[in-house]
Amino acid sequence: MALIEARALTKTYAMGDEAVHALAGVSLDIEAGDFIAIMGASGSGKSTLMNILGCLDRPDSGHYQLAGEAVESLDGDALARVRNRRIGFVFQQFNLLPRTSALENVELPMVYAGVPTAERQRRARAALERVGLGQRVAHTPAELSGGQQQRVAIARALVNEPSLILADEPTGALDSHTSEEVMRLLAELNAQGITVVLVTHEPDVAAWAKRRLTFRDGQVVEDVRQTPSHTAQSPAEAA
Repeated sequence: MALIEARALTKTYAMGDEAVHALAGVSLDIEAGDFIAIMGASGSGKSTLMNILGCLDRPDSGHYQLAGEAVESLDGDALARVRNRRIGFVFQQFNLLPRTSALENVELPMVYAGVPTAERQRRARAALERVGLGQRVAHTPAELSGGQQQRVAIARALVNEPSLILADEPTGALDSHTSEEVMRLLAELNAQGITVVLVTHEPDVAAWAKRRLTFRDGQVVEDVRQTPSHTAQSPAEAA
């Protein structure tokens, strides 16, 4: 069974008197362990698809199953539980709490899940070790480089052991060298079995993926398998 099964997803937004068809009948399957790059111009529908896949929005019509569970009709509380249990999110701007340590930032998803304090701290430390930041647990975001902040965000995405990471322009705020470090880390996590789906405008970022989808006018116009142009290495080596 595919991890993600989407069938005929549609989403329309009202912009004044005009209806904008953000998704126009998108169907796709994503297998567990895949690494997908989604590309397309602004307004092509790629971010709308990511929001639906991440259970942050609902389609107007169509069906979406995540790990065999039909999620398009779940209520808000049930969607929140699915997000917390199955999905890790990585954003362009990191979304870290500025006055909070790396450890405490990584603990946040477990606070919402009701995990006891000692277990939260143990798992948060392990996640930071996993991304090569075991020596930075007490540092605040202001004391970390951009690449280190994004790795904290990736550790936060990993801490509930999701089957899926959704990354929206994860290198958009980083220089080219730091971007490569972050992509190498995502490739390593994918090699460990985590499914990665990312949105990017950058061909060199998309080149890390095993499969590339291109969106235009709310539809998938290209879906190709590719050989990743880079190889993964351990997060400690990328530190």
